[in-house]
Amino acid sequence: MSNFKRVLSFAIVALSVACLTVLGGIFESGELSVSARSPLTMASPQPTQVQRLAQQPLQELRVSEVWRLVYQQLPDFPKENNYVSKETGKVDPNNTLVGRLIRYHLFVKGRPGNYRLDWKLTLADYLGVTPEFLEESVYPGGDVLRLNPMERDRTVIQDLNRAQRDTLIQVLVDIFNGNAPSVPAAGGSQERSPSQVPPAPQPGDAKLLMP
Repeated sequence: MSNFKRVLSFAIVALSVACLTVLGGIFESGELSVSARSPLTMASPQPTQVQRLAQQPLQELRVSEVWRLVYQQLPDFPKENNYVSKETGKVDPNNTLVGRLIRYHLFVKGRPGNYRLDWKLTLADYLGVTPEFLEESVYPGGDVLRLNPMERDRTVIQDLNRAQRDTLIQVLVDIFNGNAPSVPAAGGSQERSPSQVPPAPQPGDAKLLMP
Protein backbone atom coordinates (compact mmCIF):
# COMPACT_ATOMS: atom_id res chain seq x y z
CA MET A 1 0.00 0.00 0.00
CA SER A 2 2.84 2.34 0.86
CA ASN A 3 4.47 1.60 -2.50
CA PHE A 4 1.27 2.55 -4.31
CA LYS A 5 1.14 5.88 -2.47
CA ARG A 6 4.74 6.62 -3.35
CA VAL A 7 4.09 5.84 -7.01
CA LEU A 8 0.97 8.00 -7.01
CA SER A 9 2.79 10.89 -5.37
CA PHE A 10 5.63 10.61 -7.85
CA ALA A 11 3.15 10.64 -10.76
CA ILE A 12 1.41 13.73 -9.41
CA VAL A 13 4.70 15.56 -8.97
CA ALA A 14 5.85 14.58 -12.44
CA LEU A 15 2.58 15.73 -13.98
CA SER A 16 2.77 19.05 -12.14
CA VAL A 17 6.32 19.63 -13.33
CA ALA A 18 5.31 18.83 -16.91
CA CYS A 19 2.38 21.26 -16.76
CA LEU A 20 4.55 24.03 -15.36
CA THR A 21 7.13 23.42 -18.06
CA VAL A 22 4.54 23.68 -20.82
CA LEU A 23 3.00 26.85 -19.35
CA GLY A 24 6.43 28.39 -18.91
CA GLY A 25 7.22 27.77 -22.56
CA ILE A 26 3.97 29.39 -23.63
CA PHE A 27 4.59 32.49 -21.52
CA GLU A 28 8.14 32.81 -22.83
CA SER A 29 6.96 32.57 -26.43
CA GLY A 30 4.42 35.33 -25.78
CA GLU A 31 1.55 33.40 -27.34
CA LEU A 32 -0.63 33.48 -24.25
CA SER A 33 0.23 37.05 -23.35
CA VAL A 34 -0.70 38.33 -26.81
CA SER A 35 -3.96 36.44 -26.97
CA ALA A 36 -4.91 37.58 -23.47
CA ARG A 37 -4.00 41.21 -23.86
CA SER A 38 -4.96 41.85 -27.46
CA PRO A 39 -8.73 42.05 -26.81
CA LEU A 40 -8.10 44.79 -24.21
CA THR A 41 -5.63 46.84 -26.23
CA MET A 42 -7.81 46.68 -29.34
CA ALA A 43 -11.15 47.26 -27.64
CA SER A 44 -10.25 50.10 -25.32
CA PRO A 45 -9.68 52.75 -28.05
CA GLN A 46 -12.89 51.87 -29.86
CA PRO A 47 -15.32 53.88 -27.69
CA THR A 48 -13.12 56.97 -28.04
CA GLN A 49 -12.81 56.53 -31.81
CA VAL A 50 -16.54 55.98 -32.25
CA GLN A 51 -17.34 58.97 -30.06
CA ARG A 52 -14.93 61.16 -32.02
CA LEU A 53 -16.39 60.10 -35.35
CA ALA A 54 -19.91 60.66 -34.06
CA GLN A 55 -19.14 64.13 -32.72
CA GLN A 56 -17.02 65.43 -35.59
CA PRO A 57 -19.85 65.92 -38.13
CA LEU A 58 -21.94 67.67 -35.47
CA GLN A 59 -19.10 70.04 -34.63
CA GLU A 60 -18.43 70.83 -38.27
CA LEU A 61 -22.11 71.40 -38.92
CA ARG A 62 -22.41 73.67 -35.94
CA VAL A 63 -19.47 75.84 -36.97
CA SER A 64 -20.71 76.13 -40.53
CA GLU A 65 -24.22 77.03 -39.41
CA VAL A 66 -23.40 79.52 -36.64
CA TRP A 67 -23.54 82.49 -38.98
CA ARG A 68 -27.09 81.55 -39.99
CA LEU A 69 -28.14 81.53 -36.34
CA VAL A 70 -26.53 84.95 -35.91
CA TYR A 71 -28.48 86.43 -38.80
CA GLN A 72 -31.68 84.83 -37.53
CA GLN A 73 -31.22 86.75 -34.30
CA LEU A 74 -29.78 89.85 -35.96
CA PRO A 75 -31.60 90.06 -39.30
CA ASP A 76 -30.51 93.66 -39.87
CA PHE A 77 -26.80 92.92 -39.50
CA PRO A 78 -24.87 93.48 -42.78
CA LYS A 79 -24.46 90.27 -44.78
CA GLU A 80 -21.86 91.45 -47.31
CA ASN A 81 -22.56 88.32 -49.36
CA ASN A 82 -22.45 89.80 -52.86
CA TYR A 83 -18.98 88.54 -53.79
CA VAL A 84 -18.40 86.40 -56.88
CA SER A 85 -17.02 82.89 -56.45
CA LYS A 86 -13.87 82.00 -58.40
CA GLU A 87 -15.15 78.49 -58.98
CA THR A 88 -18.69 79.18 -60.21
CA GLY A 89 -18.38 82.73 -61.51
CA LYS A 90 -21.59 83.56 -59.65
CA VAL A 91 -22.37 85.45 -56.47
CA ASP A 92 -21.97 83.21 -53.44
CA PRO A 93 -24.76 84.18 -51.01
CA ASN A 94 -23.43 81.83 -48.35
CA ASN A 95 -20.11 83.65 -48.03
CA THR A 96 -21.22 86.21 -45.45
CA LEU A 97 -19.50 88.75 -43.25
CA VAL A 98 -20.38 86.89 -40.06
CA GLY A 99 -19.23 83.62 -41.60
CA ARG A 100 -15.87 85.12 -42.48
CA LEU A 101 -15.61 86.72 -39.05
CA ILE A 102 -16.20 83.35 -37.38
CA ARG A 103 -13.67 81.56 -39.60
CA TYR A 104 -11.08 84.26 -38.91
CA HIS A 105 -11.73 84.00 -35.17
CA LEU A 106 -11.63 80.19 -34.97
CA PHE A 107 -9.24 79.09 -37.70
CA VAL A 108 -6.91 82.01 -38.42
CA LYS A 109 -6.45 83.20 -34.84
CA GLY A 110 -7.28 79.92 -33.10
CA ARG A 111 -9.46 81.59 -30.47
CA PRO A 112 -12.30 79.82 -28.65
CA GLY A 113 -15.83 80.83 -29.50
CA ASN A 114 -17.42 80.84 -26.06
CA TYR A 115 -15.63 83.75 -24.37
CA ARG A 116 -16.48 87.44 -24.75
CA LEU A 117 -12.90 88.60 -24.31
CA ASP A 118 -11.69 86.56 -27.28
CA TRP A 119 -14.40 88.03 -29.52
CA LYS A 120 -13.47 91.52 -28.33
CA LEU A 121 -9.89 90.82 -29.35
CA THR A 122 -11.06 89.68 -32.78
CA LEU A 123 -13.14 92.81 -33.32
CA ALA A 124 -10.17 94.84 -32.12
CA ASP A 125 -8.15 93.26 -34.94
CA TYR A 126 -10.71 94.59 -37.40
CA LEU A 127 -10.64 98.02 -35.77
CA GLY A 128 -6.85 98.17 -35.90
CA VAL A 129 -6.44 98.86 -32.17
CA THR A 130 -4.36 95.76 -31.43
CA PRO A 131 -0.91 94.67 -32.65
CA GLU A 132 -2.65 91.88 -34.56
CA PHE A 133 -3.30 93.04 -38.11
CA LEU A 134 -5.51 91.38 -40.69
CA GLU A 135 -3.62 89.83 -43.59
CA GLU A 136 -5.18 89.40 -47.01
CA SER A 137 -3.19 86.24 -47.71
CA VAL A 138 -4.92 84.32 -44.91
CA TYR A 139 -8.19 86.18 -44.65
CA PRO A 140 -11.27 83.92 -45.08
CA GLY A 141 -12.81 84.20 -48.52
CA GLY A 142 -9.70 85.56 -50.16
CA ASP A 143 -8.89 82.21 -51.72
CA VAL A 144 -12.37 81.44 -53.07
CA LEU A 145 -13.72 84.88 -54.05
CA ARG A 146 -12.60 86.98 -56.99
CA LEU A 147 -12.28 90.03 -54.75
CA ASN A 148 -10.75 89.72 -51.30
CA PRO A 149 -13.43 90.94 -48.86
CA MET A 150 -11.03 91.90 -46.07
CA GLU A 151 -10.98 95.68 -46.50
CA ARG A 152 -14.73 95.94 -46.96
CA ASP A 153 -15.30 93.74 -43.90
CA ARG A 154 -13.02 95.98 -41.87
CA THR A 155 -14.96 99.03 -42.96
CA VAL A 156 -18.29 97.48 -41.98
CA ILE A 157 -17.00 96.42 -38.55
CA GLN A 158 -15.49 99.85 -38.00
CA ASP A 159 -18.83 101.48 -38.78
CA LEU A 160 -20.52 99.58 -35.95
CA ASN A 161 -20.98 101.37 -32.66
CA ARG A 162 -20.22 99.88 -29.27
CA ALA A 163 -23.78 98.69 -28.67
CA GLN A 164 -23.82 96.87 -32.00
CA ARG A 165 -20.50 95.21 -31.29
CA ASP A 166 -21.61 94.15 -27.83
CA THR A 167 -24.83 92.72 -29.25
CA LEU A 168 -22.93 90.77 -31.90
CA ILE A 169 -20.47 89.41 -29.34
CA GLN A 170 -23.23 88.36 -26.95
CA VAL A 171 -25.12 86.54 -29.69
CA LEU A 172 -21.97 84.69 -30.77
CA VAL A 173 -21.09 83.71 -27.20
CA ASP A 174 -24.64 82.52 -26.53
CA ILE A 175 -24.63 80.36 -29.66
CA PHE A 176 -21.25 78.78 -28.95
CA ASN A 177 -22.31 78.10 -25.37
CA GLY A 178 -25.52 76.45 -26.54
CA ASN A 179 -27.76 79.22 -25.20
CA ALA A 180 -29.19 80.40 -28.52
CA PRO A 181 -33.02 80.57 -28.61
CA SER A 182 -34.86 78.13 -30.81
CA VAL A 183 -35.52 79.15 -34.39
CA PRO A 184 -39.22 79.93 -35.07
CA ALA A 185 -41.07 77.80 -37.58
CA ALA A 186 -41.22 78.98 -41.18
CA GLY A 187 -44.09 81.34 -41.76
CA GLY A 188 -44.46 82.09 -38.07
CA SER A 189 -44.30 85.60 -36.77
CA GLN A 190 -42.16 86.60 -33.83
CA GLU A 191 -41.71 90.06 -32.44
CA ARG A 192 -38.08 91.04 -32.12
CA SER A 193 -36.92 92.45 -28.84
CA PRO A 194 -35.06 95.79 -28.92
CA SER A 195 -31.79 93.98 -28.11
CA GLN A 196 -32.02 92.04 -31.36
CA VAL A 197 -32.02 95.11 -33.60
CA PRO A 198 -28.67 96.91 -33.63
CA PRO A 199 -28.95 100.70 -33.43
CA ALA A 200 -27.84 102.82 -36.36
CA PRO A 201 -24.10 103.56 -36.41
CA GLN A 202 -22.88 107.07 -35.64
CA PRO A 203 -19.78 108.82 -37.02
CA GLY A 204 -16.69 108.11 -34.97
CA ASP A 205 -18.13 105.13 -33.14
CA ALA A 206 -15.31 102.87 -34.37
CA LYS A 207 -12.97 104.60 -31.90
CA LEU A 208 -15.05 103.68 -28.87
CA LEU A 209 -13.85 100.08 -28.47
CA MET A 210 -12.72 99.35 -24.93
CA PRO A 211 -11.31 95.78 -24.84
